[in-house]
Amino acid sequence: MGAFLYGVSLQWKLDIRSKTLLITCYIVPLLFFAIMGGIFTSVMPGARYTLIQSMTVFGVTMGALIGLPPTIVEIYSSDIKKVYRANGVPLYLGLALTNISAYIHLFIMSMILYIAAPLAFQAELPQNPLVYFITLAIFIAVSLGAASIIGLAVKDPAKTSMFSIIIFIPSTMLSGIMFPTELLPKAFKTAGKLFPASWGYQQMTARVLTFENLLPLLLIFVLALVLCSILLRRIDR
Repeated sequence: MGAFLYGVSLQWKLDIRSKTLLITCYIVPLLFFAIMGGIFTSVMPGARYTLIQSMTVFGVTMGALIGLPPTIVEIYSSDIKKVYRANGVPLYLGLALTNISAYIHLFIMSMILYIAAPLAFQAELPQNPLVYFITLAIFIAVSLGAASIIGLAVKDPAKTSMFSIIIFIPSTMLSGIMFPTELLPKAFKTAGKLFPASWGYQQMTARVLTFENLLPLLLIFVLALVLCSILLRRIDR
């Protein structure tokens, strides 16, 4: 257990020095918040009631989908994998450590938004903080699970970035954080429900935990675990 915690701590420190993770988990989400937060609250005064949730969904989705896959590719498409095998370390450990580290970073970023939004833009805090933080914990885990599939399935760093962006754009645009999903065509509205961001945003803005919002997130998470397990076995072979 001590070795595992040391591995988490080491990976967290390495990620702090990573420019990719620093940009995707902190700089871009917080810069987006600083610019778009002012625009949203000026153009749509009612946006302050959901500003924390919308900015958090954007930040978590970006940090997971664009920040995590390159780190996973670096581990499983380089000599690091050989070091794991030579020392008898299970291959899943690299995936677990990177996910836990990214989880910590994304949670810290989410807390910064939670504290800064009311101070900077008079944003309203969630009506039920307990529901918000439970949903946030689940949403981060599901987003990282989906991002892990990209990192394990695509071995070329350039292609990894391309696939991440392809998934990231519809995830945010169709989630409802930019504009109400009621304004979207039916096909786009349906497509948005395929991504965790849509369900995460709906549950974060709700007063109570609802089964209809949590079930899709849990199903996506279970599917991600199964696919990651299959992909790790392929890499091991």
